[in-house]
Amino acid sequence: MQYVGIQSQISRNNIYSLLLLIAFPVLLLSLYFVLVLFTVGSQNHNAAGDYNAGEYITAPLSGVTTVFFKGLPFVLIAVMIWFLIAYSGHSFFIRLATSSYPLQRKDNMRVYNLVENLCIQLGMPTPKIYIIDDDSLNAFASGIDQKSYSITLSRGIINKLNDDELEGVIGHELTHIRNRDTRLLIISIIFVGIFAFLAQLALRSLQFSGGSNRKKDGGYLILIAIAVTAVCYFISLFLRFGISRKREYMADAGSAEMTKKPYALASALRKIDSDPLIEAVHSEDVAQLFIDNPQAKKKSFFAGLFDTHPPMEKRIQLLEQYV
Repeated sequence: MQYVGIQSQISRNNIYSLLLLIAFPVLLLSLYFVLVLFTVGSQNHNAAGDYNAGEYITAPLSGVTTVFFKGLPFVLIAVMIWFLIAYSGHSFFIRLATSSYPLQRKDNMRVYNLVENLCIQLGMPTPKIYIIDDDSLNAFASGIDQKSYSITLSRGIINKLNDDELEGVIGHELTHIRNRDTRLLIISIIFVGIFAFLAQLALRSLQFSGGSNRKKDGGYLILIAIAVTAVCYFISLFLRFGISRKREYMADAGSAEMTKKPYALASALRKIDSDPLIEAVHSEDVAQLFIDNPQAKKKSFFAGLFDTHPPMEKRIQLLEQYV
């Protein structure tokens, strides 16, 4: 894959960030409108006293829009509160999810020297450095601005890679920061989390709705809510995966251009691929931040469809073309 240049990639990711900020709320409001449509239809059915499936989709448009706009401010406020909490506290939540903590300069001058030398070369501020106490090999970058940008390395990747290999990994993560991939991914994680939460809420509602009385108690409406929420959730996943996979290729290319040692990153990726599992990481949302998915590799028919990272073999093959 040809590297398109840092400024072009930054501009592209800024556009993607804007599109995500537009696409996810539109998808959420569409979900809300469909649920209102079926809710009003359900109320018409209860008033009529007989069941007609068509009533769920033939509710008077005026009644639907009235209910929709009455509830819209509450939906927007709830989403805004969710977004602000996640956006402002993302660094804390990520550290909590990965059990990472600050790496002190006195504890590892080698890592600080590698990071600072590359940052001086690039003319960029040095990000914060965190460490995960795990012997497996993995790393990730995160943050939305200069105050929150950080690089997190596992103890295993620090101890098991030589200087050139570790420099290649650090260059990969710094490219994510320069390209503003981290901001883009955090925005997508926040919105996908909203749909995941709504899907769980709908499932819990179904569990508490009862068994034989589901039809009378609104069980059909809950099932519709689950179906609509699931569709929106999977659409949001596809939007995220399309961005997540490509960013890894671009970060690999950026590291090769930065360090002039593509062979070193290729060697590092081979070692990482043999043991990427970070025990503390259980969330797929956080897992996609890493240079390789730190969860157990899943072998299934749908695995490739929902992979957050491109195949490691393909990434190594592309890096070797630089040699």
